[in-house]
Amino acid sequence: MSVPALRRLRTSFPEAEITLLTRTWAEGIFRDADFLDGIITIDADKSRVASVLEQASAARKQNFDIAVLLPNSFESALAARLAGAGRVFGYATDGRGILLTDKIGVPEWKNSRHEVFYYLNLVEAVEHAFGRLPAGRIGDAGPILPVSDERKAAARTNMANCGVDISRPTVAIAAGSKNSRAKRWGVSKFGELADMLVRRSNVNVILVGASEEAVISAEVQVAANERLIDITGKTNLADAAAILAVSDLLISNDMGLAHLAPAGGTPAIVIFGPTNAVTTAPFDDRSAVIRVDVECSPCLLRDCPIDHRCMTRISVGSVYEKAAEYLLET
Repeated sequence: MSVPALRRLRTSFPEAEITLLTRTWAEGIFRDADFLDGIITIDADKSRVASVLEQASAARKQNFDIAVLLPNSFESALAARLAGAGRVFGYATDGRGILLTDKIGVPEWKNSRHEVFYYLNLVEAVEHAFGRLPAGRIGDAGPILPVSDERKAAARTNMANCGVDISRPTVAIAAGSKNSRAKRWGVSKFGELADMLVRRSNVNVILVGASEEAVISAEVQVAANERLIDITGKTNLADAAAILAVSDLLISNDMGLAHLAPAGGTPAIVIFGPTNAVTTAPFDDRSAVIRVDVECSPCLLRDCPIDHRCMTRISVGSVYEKAAEYLLET
């Protein structure tokens, strides 16, 4: 969701050297990004203090003039100041205002517009500070993360080695959600959906996700009668991005892969329940959201205290019908 803002920075400051500082696990997302000149990666397993010091040390070596803080955390602002950045732009959140040279107030529309606009609004403040003409109306830049032809070819080879018939369309299913059980549609529903996709649409179905979600994917395979191809936890994020880029469709809960697939050019069908589709749905013109209107959603709870009606009322048939529409276009 930060990609449109990063692209906007590149367009507004074409002469600048733009370096992204990110966690090591996220490097694969941006590996082929044409809007960056460099990437600094930070180990996510360190303590908060050690992480701040590592970020500051790595950034200080490159003598950055400007730091644009996409995270809202106090630690990100402290690292930028310790790194000696001349100007530090960020939202005045988490008690960090004293560390920012350029404080931006959180917009009143924060929870009623897509998260993409929150990041773009920050870049607009940077443009204004340096007298740059806006690179385009907010939202014009699409969240495009290119995947090289070499990585796509390697992904197809890896998929074939796992048993995927690359002559047939491929649908990826991501049934997990690491940070919220309430966001999960359910393994039995995903298993039934996978059977329908294989039998009625003659596609490969691959199960994808992080290693923490391997148990859930295994349960989906047990719930399904057809043979599915489970690669959950067997790829890093860069490889997952390439596999999604050469797939025809992703069907998932509200999770990170729901953004990664459209960014690489593959549409996603995302099943929403307790979270807010207005702010966190895939930000592209091809993907679709499936949800039902219930009085308690979005609640943003990680566990449903009642009957999980926001998810149980979404039928397998409705998801399959939407998937079939996409597959007719392939």
